[in-house]
Amino acid sequence: MFIDIHAHAYLFDSPPQDGLITFCQAEEVLRRYDELGIEKGVLLPLIGPETYLPQSNQEILEICRRWPDRFVPFCNIDPRGIDNAVDTDFSVWIDWFKARGCRGVGEFMPNMYFRDPRVLNLLRQFEKAELPVIFDDTVYVGRRYGLVDEPGLPQLEMILRSMPKLILLGHGPAFWSEMGVLETVADRGGYPRYPIKAEGAVPKLFRRYPNLWGDLSAGSGYNALTRDRAYGIKFLNEFQDRLCFGTDICYAKQDLPLAGFLLELKAEGALSEETFEKIARGNARRLLKI
Repeated sequence: MFIDIHAHAYLFDSPPQDGLITFCQAEEVLRRYDELGIEKGVLLPLIGPETYLPQSNQEILEICRRWPDRFVPFCNIDPRGIDNAVDTDFSVWIDWFKARGCRGVGEFMPNMYFRDPRVLNLLRQFEKAELPVIFDDTVYVGRRYGLVDEPGLPQLEMILRSMPKLILLGHGPAFWSEMGVLETVADRGGYPRYPIKAEGAVPKLFRRYPNLWGDLSAGSGYNALTRDRAYGIKFLNEFQDRLCFGTDICYAKQDLPLAGFLLELKAEGALSEETFEKIARGNARRLLKI
């Protein structure tokens, strides 16, 4: 069975978010999990004020209290919280969430630069607290959500280098689009469909920094693996110890093809049983101690 590193759920019915979709309630997520063979999932609170109706961390804790065998809680904190300052002490929040069972942070997605001093201040505190962080990213400040970097992900690299004990799980189009060298800068933050002719920033950062992990969820992770099937298989095998299956489930009828793709690769021998087990659930269990 799988462990889902990236899921969203609400306890109660909610209005359409982003003007398009109504997020799942917990029972709807569990129905999809049973269909796909997913043992349990990590619930990530949506607190970003730029796009979504903010969700409380306490709602996630309550869902996990009701279904303790199926959900694992993450917490989420905005770097502008408390004082909106470069030296805010977030330990009172971080310690409170850890004490109540939160195993990590995410989906961390303020629409701010990675290098913003407020972002760096909070990430250092997550590092000290030994909390892994799932981030989302985008290509510019001023629209929607996500941390912002330049082509080649130099700001992310600065953080990986300067905070070696901080486990960061890359997620989102602006991260996974850089699996290969991009034909044009306009392809950043999208779903490039062309083959990988030369390696991009992502595999190079994986080789340099053992604190970089991969959240394979959503269309962005799936596209990164399938746009060039041969390279995707190579990537999965090379970095098998730091990649985690995920869905990024948001709505009940969402297409979730990653589980089937990984099972297909195992069936044809492209992934060994051991490698499949790591990516499907073992790495998440090891990282989160579950």
